[in-house]
Amino acid sequence: MKNSVEYLSETRAKLSVEILAEEFGPDYDKAAKTLAKQVNIPGFRPGHAPRRILEAKIGKGYIIEQAINDSMDKYYQQAVAEADLYPMSRPEIAIDEVPEMKGKGDKTALKFTVEVDVRPEIILADPATMTVKVSGMEVSDEDVTAELDALRERFATLTNVDRAAKKGDHVNIDMVATIDGQEIDDVSGVSYKIGDGNMLQGQDEALTGAKAGDEVEFTAELMGGAHEGEDANVKITVNSVKEAELPEADDDFAQLASEFDTIDELKEDLRTKAVKNKGDEAVAEGTQKLSDALLAAVEFPLPQSVVDEEVKNHLEREGKEENDPHSEEIRVEVEEGLRTQLLLDAYAKAFNVDVAQDELIEFLISQAQMYGMDPNQFIQAAAQTNQIGAFAGEIARNKALIAALRLAKVEDSKGNTVDVTTILGDAPEGETVPDFSAQEKKVKVSAKAEKKAEKAEKKPAEKVEKAEDLAGDFDPSAHKVDEVVAYLEAANDAEKARVLEAEKAGKARKTIMALA
Repeated sequence: MKNSVEYLSETRAKLSVEILAEEFGPDYDKAAKTLAKQVNIPGFRPGHAPRRILEAKIGKGYIIEQAINDSMDKYYQQAVAEADLYPMSRPEIAIDEVPEMKGKGDKTALKFTVEVDVRPEIILADPATMTVKVSGMEVSDEDVTAELDALRERFATLTNVDRAAKKGDHVNIDMVATIDGQEIDDVSGVSYKIGDGNMLQGQDEALTGAKAGDEVEFTAELMGGAHEGEDANVKITVNSVKEAELPEADDDFAQLASEFDTIDELKEDLRTKAVKNKGDEAVAEGTQKLSDALLAAVEFPLPQSVVDEEVKNHLEREGKEENDPHSEEIRVEVEEGLRTQLLLDAYAKAFNVDVAQDELIEFLISQAQMYGMDPNQFIQAAAQTNQIGAFAGEIARNKALIAALRLAKVEDSKGNTVDVTTILGDAPEGETVPDFSAQEKKVKVSAKAEKKAEKAEKKPAEKVEKAEDLAGDFDPSAHKVDEVVAYLEAANDAEKARVLEAEKAGKARKTIMALA
């Protein structure tokens, strides 16, 4: 198989593929055998008619067409692999020529072209040149006391109290949320500890001071569900208020709550765990900050058709139209997520990151526990929806960030160096450190494609010259963003003000409003 690649842009490629008749032969034979079993030819059992009889009966063209349909995906996958391309959209395939299958010496070929959106080439920043600041790593006596108190709370006794609720109390509540008078959610008999702050913003303040039998009401922004981001009126009925009585922190408690005989031994173990927790927190904070720094250090384009498709799917899942006012916010989120994913995928490849099967299974089990599902059912569902690859990709990206963090300089809030390797251990076997200084840009957009792009960019300007005479009639909602921007650049102040007002009343696209 011969193939060549032409870059139409940094995110779109055109593959030209050629498979000679001789190479296409096995696929032609396979298609012929399949069709022979489906065709009834007098005098022959199904599938046993000679090739020339079958060809005379249904025609070579029909067999060739069947063979192309059956083998096209195989040829496409082989071509993108040989060209080192990473497709990101559905391919657009055009068949230019088909083989004649004339037998020995046939020089004809199957020729087709493929246009597809691809991952952009990214010149990666060297993590070794970056310094990441994380929170302090020191463990204080207060940290150990907090760990001990958290353990004591697990063995606390809850007692009903006839007083106003305060921070640390446990309340049993019923809750109803409404928007514009319509009930959208309700829960009953929920136990909540005042001060945890893990339900609704403003809930702790509303419950503080309430007694059993009281009703409290407040407004909160919903953090999930179909009404995420909307303000709801929340009414809570307090069923009971309970005070937690903690056991004494002594040797008896140490023996009850752990394998240790004394409270001092238990505290020492809690200190060790606190040190590990601080390390894990520092790594989590460091990877997030490093990810942001790596993103800020590079620029690369995104395939807009992929972004458009994801925005459309997002809106459809929420039951919204394509012109929904929130579509631009969704687009920003989609672009940020896609940019991060592409960058970390590139680092995963550069570091030669590998995802072992046991890592994948462990990750899937943890995800199942998070969703409260049986691990086997969760894994089966993931396999049926083709999500296993996505989970493996997420693990690889996380490992790539860890690999990058090992190279970066990590400091705590006091300027002390944090030894990431001590926290994480050595890099996995097979993981390599790339030579970031040796990177070269390989992708070159073809001159023909560049000229075509230049012509496309000039078209809006040509329209503007004619539009200057349309002052007062120009409707921004009927034009693309670049056309409106170009028109405004040529318009006088009065016309510019009129068009911007019309834009505000219509789509209110951010790029255009920036000119206000």
